Formats: sequence, structure tokens, C-alpha cells
Amino acid sequence: MANSSSITHFLLLPFPGTRQLQLLHFCLFLAIYLAALLGSGLIITTIAWDHHLHTPMYFFLLNLALLDLGTISTTVPMSMSNSLRDTRDISYAGCAAQVLFFLFFMTAEYFLLTTMSYDRYVAICRPLHYETLLGSRVCLHLAAAVWACGFLYSLLHTANIFSLPLCQGNAVHQFFCEVPQILKLSCSTSYLRELWLLVLSVCLVFVCFVFMVVSYVEIFRAVLRIPSQQGRHKAFATCLPHLAVVSLFLTTGFFTYLKPSSISSPSLDVVLSVLYSVVPPAVNPLIYSLRNQELKAALSKLIIGQFQKQ
Repeated sequence: MANSSSITHFLLLPFPGTRQLQLLHFCLFLAIYLAALLGSGLIITTIAWDHHLHTPMYFFLLNLALLDLGTISTTVPMSMSNSLRDTRDISYAGCAAQVLFFLFFMTAEYFLLTTMSYDRYVAICRPLHYETLLGSRVCLHLAAAVWACGFLYSLLHTANIFSLPLCQGNAVHQFFCEVPQILKLSCSTSYLRELWLLVLSVCLVFVCFVFMVVSYVEIFRAVLRIPSQQGRHKAFATCLPHLAVVSLFLTTGFFTYLKPSSISSPSLDVVLSVLYSVVPPAVNPLIYSLRNQELKAALSKLIIGQFQKQ
């Protein structure tokens, strides 16, 4: 039996044993990672370059793209490296850092999605007060609060997790250091020290979820009162990408952590972890760019301008 003081590294879940399948996993993750880098990078560059997009909605979208980049960069490169080198080791400090940054980016993204729902609520339900309620200073304060709260929560959570005595070995049954898998390695009674943070997590998730639901109920009521069909379509067009991103984020995350233990299996856990940690950062830029005419027009100008310079 190992304890936390004697553990110097963890063993991540090995991917398929044959070299060909390991390389296939590397190529698949590389393609997803490059797609996420390209999509989020284009959104960040376009919003920063085009002054017409310097509005609260696009400011929060820029922050979302940064968080997506951070989320996928925390897990995927290490997994690709292990597949390429045919190893499964990660150092104790590396595992702790992975937990810290993954929790940071995921928590901050959830807070940011809540903030973005408030932005859409003010824009549609209280348009005359939009500039007052969401001025540049307010947006900066909200963004700073999102990042700061995410980091503080992840720091407390990570410090508490890695202060637990680990008595169940060092094999993590996941392709990255995931919190539930680390907790499974703790001693049978030590997980109770984590209980207060789990209760806090549930409360935060519930409050933010209720806030988003109430915001969208008010938004849909306001949209349905718009007399013109064109006005309703324009209002829905600004909300649907955010609603799609929220739905993808919540459904994959909730099902991963709240699924019945009777249907749990190592292969299913890996698939679900990929769905909530890898797929959303790669898909979010596509969701936001497909129905956003302003963003697509600015992106076209940016690309054409770069070709003309050459």
C-alpha cells in the first residue's frame, strides 16, 4: 500500500496497446487540438483586431476562447506525448498542476457562461440600460471576478485533494489527472475532508444554473413580444450560440459526474471525459462563428487584409 508521501508519480490510463492504435490516438488528438487552437485563435485575433467588435458580448467571447484554449491545452498535449513516447507516467507535481489548471479553466468557464447569460438578458430585456449596466469598466470587473474566483476555487480544491493521504496506489484510470479518479486513491475515510468543498461546488453550480435558466426564461418572453419576425430572428441569433455552448457544457459535465454507478465502466468514463474536456473547446469556436454574421465578416476582412499585405 502506498501513501501520498511515498508517491513520486502517477500512472495514467494506457491507451490501446498496439503501436498503430497509439499513433492513431495521437493523430486524432492532434487534429482536435489543432482545430481548437485555430478556431479559438482566429476568434481572439479577430475580436482584438476589429474595433467594431469591442462590445461586451465579444469581450466575453474573447475570454471564453482563452479559457477554451487553456482547458484543452491542460489535458491533450500530455496525453499525446504519452502516446507518442509509449509511456503513462506523470509526475506528482505535474498531476497536481494538471488538476489545478483544469479546475481553474473549467470553473472560470462556467462562471463566464453565467455572466454571458446576464449580458444577453440585459441586451434583449433592458436594451436602453445596456451601456449603463455593462459599460467597459463593469465588463472588466466581471471578467476579473470570473478569473479570480475560478483560480481561488481551483487552488483550494487542489490543495485539499493533494493533502489527502493516498492509500490505493498511484494508478489513475483516466487519460489525465481527473479529480474523481484521484479521490478514488484516497483512504476510505479521508474523502470526508473533501466533503465541504463538494457541497460548496454543488451550491455554486446550482445557483449559476438557476441564474441562467431564469435569464433565458425572461429572454424568451421578451423575444416573443417583439412584433416583427426579423427582430425576433435577430434576437434569437445572438442567443442561440451561447445557449448551444451552455447546453453542451452542462449536459456532458452533468452526465459525467452524475451518471449512475451501475452503468459506469473504464471505457465509458474515458469517452465521457473526452466529451466534456476535449470536444467543447474544439466545437465552441465553430458554434459561435456559424450564425454570427458580424464575426464572419470581420474574419473575412482580416484574412483578405493579410493576403493583400503579402
